[in-house]
Amino acid sequence: MNSDIIVVPGASLLQVAVLSRVRHPNLITLIGACPDDFALVYEFLPNGSLEDWLLCKKNMPPLTWKVRTRIIGEICSALAFIHSHKPYPIVHGDLNLGNILIDANFVSKLGDLGICHLHRQPDLPTNNLQRHPTKNHKGTPCYMDNGEFMKARELMLWSDVNSFGIIILRLLTGRSQQQIGEIVEEAMEKGNLHSIIDASAGDWPFTQANKMAHLGLRCINLSWGRQPELAGEVWVVVDQLMKATCLTTGSSQIASPSDATPPSHFICPIFQEVMSDPHMAEDGFTYEAEAIRGWLDGADTSPMTNLRLASRKLTPNKALRSAILEWQQQQQQHQR
Repeated sequence: MNSDIIVVPGASLLQVAVLSRVRHPNLITLIGACPDDFALVYEFLPNGSLEDWLLCKKNMPPLTWKVRTRIIGEICSALAFIHSHKPYPIVHGDLNLGNILIDANFVSKLGDLGICHLHRQPDLPTNNLQRHPTKNHKGTPCYMDNGEFMKARELMLWSDVNSFGIIILRLLTGRSQQQIGEIVEEAMEKGNLHSIIDASAGDWPFTQANKMAHLGLRCINLSWGRQPELAGEVWVVVDQLMKATCLTTGSSQIASPSDATPPSHFICPIFQEVMSDPHMAEDGFTYEAEAIRGWLDGADTSPMTNLRLASRKLTPNKALRSAILEWQQQQQQHQR
């Protein structure tokens, strides 16, 4: 398998439609799809997961408290972004340290995006919407009346906020998620928060740690109707924590000489050049628009598999286009 990509099974057409349009510095980039295997193809992030780093697997060094604070800010930013998606929010639904991946520049990115996406068909009147219950919401549209829709949305958003709170407390203490809320709450009530802070993170300022503990508990101890918004009150606290560590919220990747060679998924399979207008075909591969349109003018098969295409439909891969533009801008800055 190409080292620049990773294939994740369990895709849906809804996920492809959503992820091809979503771009954020702390969201993993969708490269393409494998329709036959119902799998999504993402960029490959070489530094493993946040879970690996917290557990110091493969002799990984401990994360400093400054790095942990920055990562919390990056994930909060990504979640606030997808929760603000229009016309309806994207809900992750399975947020955990294993789904937070680290790239070559040690920037964290939220993976497995699009597990839950609240969506209503635009051509259906509200009073005719039906509810389609399912135990597994992966890529499943939810059709319901306005009241039910709002309650379901709040419940799913609550799930992400709750998971985010657990991530905060795990990074603060270095412990597993088992009863993490109760452990931190009890320590704070007894004035012993310092006793459970992960010492391997370095000399974490107590004021910082205390604010982080309060924020984590605020996110996981939610009562119905009092949900903190990640883009609102949660982000205000996170932003203060990040500023206190003199770290920026963007955490943009820094270009390096090794970046001069573009990632292979930026290259059009037909033109063999960096794409400027990437479009995804029905075979799940992404091509330069001009190249694939020219191909389809004379053939109805995939240029990559030689199999007959279900249709000639092309979907603009806006997320990949944005990633390419970002990479090109970094190269220009590096050359100055």
